[in-house]
Amino acid sequence: MTGPRLLHLQGQAMSAVLEVVPGAPPHWRHWGARVDAAGLAALADQRGAATYSMDDDVPLTSAPTGGRGWFGPVLLACHRDGADSVLAWDDCTVDEAPGALTITLTDQTRGVRLVQRMALDLASDCLTLRAQVDNIGASPLSLVTLASAILHLPARAAALTSFHGRHNAEMQRADEAMPAHIWRRTSRRGVTGHGGPPGLFVQDSGGGVWAVQLAWSGDSDLAVEADDEGGFILSAGAALAPGEMLLAPGASWTAPDLIATFSPAGMDGASANFHAAIRARITWPGGVMRPRLVHFNSWEACYFAHEEGAMMALANRAAALGVERFVLDDGWFKGRGSDRTGLGDWSVDAAKYPAGLARLAGHVHALGMEFGLWVEPEMVNPDSDLYRAHPKWALAADGVPPPTSRNQLVLDLSQAKVRDHLFAALDALLTDLPIAYLKWDHNRDLSPNPRPAAQVAGSYALLARLRAAHPAVEIESCAGGGGRIDAGIIAHTHRFWTSDNIDALSRIAIQRAFLAFMPPELMGSHVGASPAHATRRVQPLAFRASVAVTGHLGVELDPARLGDADRAELADWIGFYKAWRGVLHGGRVWLGDGGDGLVWQAQGTPERLLLFAHQCTPPQRRRPQPLPLHFLDDAPRRVTLLRGSGLSGPYRMALPPLFAAMQADGAMFAGSWLRAAGLPLPPLTAEGAAVFLLEKSG
Repeated sequence: MTGPRLLHLQGQAMSAVLEVVPGAPPHWRHWGARVDAAGLAALADQRGAATYSMDDDVPLTSAPTGGRGWFGPVLLACHRDGADSVLAWDDCTVDEAPGALTITLTDQTRGVRLVQRMALDLASDCLTLRAQVDNIGASPLSLVTLASAILHLPARAAALTSFHGRHNAEMQRADEAMPAHIWRRTSRRGVTGHGGPPGLFVQDSGGGVWAVQLAWSGDSDLAVEADDEGGFILSAGAALAPGEMLLAPGASWTAPDLIATFSPAGMDGASANFHAAIRARITWPGGVMRPRLVHFNSWEACYFAHEEGAMMALANRAAALGVERFVLDDGWFKGRGSDRTGLGDWSVDAAKYPAGLARLAGHVHALGMEFGLWVEPEMVNPDSDLYRAHPKWALAADGVPPPTSRNQLVLDLSQAKVRDHLFAALDALLTDLPIAYLKWDHNRDLSPNPRPAAQVAGSYALLARLRAAHPAVEIESCAGGGGRIDAGIIAHTHRFWTSDNIDALSRIAIQRAFLAFMPPELMGSHVGASPAHATRRVQPLAFRASVAVTGHLGVELDPARLGDADRAELADWIGFYKAWRGVLHGGRVWLGDGGDGLVWQAQGTPERLLLFAHQCTPPQRRRPQPLPLHFLDDAPRRVTLLRGSGLSGPYRMALPPLFAAMQADGAMFAGSWLRAAGLPLPPLTAEGAAVFLLEKSG
């Protein structure tokens, strides 16, 4: 018995192992915890015959296709004018490089070539998988589906964690048992959607987690299907429209990257791997991330009510708080008094800004702040000069009037002339004005959308061209709040607007879900007004601020509507963020549930981190229970209570002496005690918060 040729991508805590089989795609042997595959027997030597099965065994390969005994999900399906679509690979080559594989499969008879690439990044412990189909035939090839990858999950996979949502209620967590048949998440809205990134987490009964996310900003399809051998098949890819992908002879199409990881440290570990992979995809101005500037966004302060003098006064009030970047939101351009008109006409409204935006931008700069601007380039109002001049530039299906949403239509970015026009308009703004930041919005789903993949590619192309022309400008991805948060758009942007709902209680769940996939420095999190505009709930300023400082901090309210004490408190929280953003950003994130309405998160490194405890509901217990911090080692820690709100519980009872000592000089704890017995917590009222600093000592 001769040992098989194995392809082994081995990371820090994860391995991907495939077995080379002559004339066929490699067989999947393992994806999960790091293993030593030396001396492994060939798969054929351990899989005996099974009843009611093909005479020739058909295990899962890197590129399963239908029609030859594989009955699970397929990686590739295509045809020529509906003719025979059963692929039969007559050539397979595998090229190995350090940490990477390229698998090339060719069906000469049907004129199809499939190229699969897998790369393991040691820094993130993430596997990136990509698939490309080439039409090497003499006639057009109709592509039905091309998954980015198909992966195996063993029978011990125990539960699924995914996310769903809507506008103002993004990324709501759902925990489910593994399916008896199939679990599927399909998006058809043309953008990522308010359920967050196309991805999921699968819990291992032993405590580990498999996780994937698709680097794609359009329609997607993720599925987990039970197989009759006891395990599960995970598939992920872009969802193509019928007839959309017709490849001319010599043409190719590449499916979006799938980022896949396994961590023995559960969801926190898998999320840390994702954070490292996402950070590697960002192109920062100057090559490195600088400290994340405190934002002021004008939207909830004034909505469409723009006037130059009032906006300058608003900028004065923002600067007095310590804000570092002033972002002028919707309402600045010609005819824009509501969401019904003007979208697409990217020239300044002279009635609101007689000197253009240059005077306001100069005023903002004189106050020591950067100037940012809101745009929504992919959209157009029917009541606009652009639409009147070019009605065929909007997405449409033949013979079907396009429906409006938010009184707007979608521009067809698959058309080069549309992209050229938008680039020229944005390039003029960025050339003529000292704009350091664009808030790039996208306020509706795509309908009709006959070419969803082409629309995404057009958006990426426009963003890439603009970034190349203006590399110093940062861009925020916003889509009705958190409708376009994914690993595809982040290659062109630098921040996500997490939700239009700034209510702090709502934001806790939304932001924790965001952090499952994305690092905190990308998470736009603002201090909003009270009552919150989205929910009308009233919350203490300290609670709103303590939730917001865990991400990329901003302010979205009119400071003139705050009392002197609240303005001073908000300025103090901004100072806190500036002092600690070096710890909050760029490190690890750990999330936990303390029970009785309390949730916590830690950010930084095990050596030095900030711990936030938020009491979301009135506690039912007489006293709070300690928080076990499972990720700490045995080294002693000094714990300092940096700030808190709602301390001492109801009726303003005296703060226990330990916490007074924590506020003064800190208190020492053995790391093993904090890990096993837990950190003592002060009593907190509902919507109270405590922020601790934990520093390794000795």
